[in-house]
Amino acid sequence: MNYFRSMTLKEAHQQLKQTLKNIYEEHEVVVIIALVLEKITGLSRVDRLLNPDALLSKSQEDLFSIYSEELSKHRPVQYVIKEAWFFSMKFYVDEQVLIPRPETEELVQWILSEVQTKATILDIGTGSGCIAVALKKKWPQWRIIACEISEKALAIARRNAVSNGTDLEFLQLDFLDRSKWKNLPEMQLIVSNPPYIPIKERDNMQLNVVDYEPSIALFVPDEDPLLYYRAMGEFAMIKLKKGGKLFVEVHESLAFSVKKLFSFLGFDQTEIRMDIQGKPRMIKATRLL
Repeated sequence: MNYFRSMTLKEAHQQLKQTLKNIYEEHEVVVIIALVLEKITGLSRVDRLLNPDALLSKSQEDLFSIYSEELSKHRPVQYVIKEAWFFSMKFYVDEQVLIPRPETEELVQWILSEVQTKATILDIGTGSGCIAVALKKKWPQWRIIACEISEKALAIARRNAVSNGTDLEFLQLDFLDRSKWKNLPEMQLIVSNPPYIPIKERDNMQLNVVDYEPSIALFVPDEDPLLYYRAMGEFAMIKLKKGGKLFVEVHESLAFSVKKLFSFLGFDQTEIRMDIQGKPRMIKATRLL
């Protein structure tokens, strides 16, 4: 007779640590293990620490094996467990959308500190919808339009809007097609985390990013890395109301080029803000006239 010998939480932790130690930095391994074990067991970190010898059920151990195998292939943990946290909210994510990142939370926080009045807002390239949902959750009176070229990504953004109790307007749109701009209203604020990584940097990036996250949301041509910023700046000169603001996330090496471009296009004020690591990663451009 075959007997199933269940794995303890402690054993699962150690096994996953061995799987990940040659793929990620130590602090990343700690975070990944915590996310996986909480997803599988439903137990908080404290509960797991207090009960290291608690046994996984057969279904939990099977899921653990599946997750471990996927993680060993450099698949990001957020795609493995199909969720990511952003602004204290849970978002569904898969390979159709970028994984929300802390720097983008900083961009949202900057917007919230600057704009409190009722506004119409456009989120360009919404992806998972994390920016639009976070803004709407904080200020339900804002009208927020989230546009996205990918139909599959837009479906995920809709799902996340519903799961987080927010009412957004969604529009499938290739923003680089300037003929589509006439369909959009005037607005007080534009926000975007657009593609901004030159293709030449691809070979130096981590496998968990280049092998799994959508290229269309990451990369721009080497010969025109400001492609999306130019389009957004030109659009803003048409649709942004007096006193309106454009907030964007940028590649740290392109921040000053983007700032110069926005000034050239007609913005009256431009400001670069450093992220928590001291890198120039965000820009606010204001149209006063």
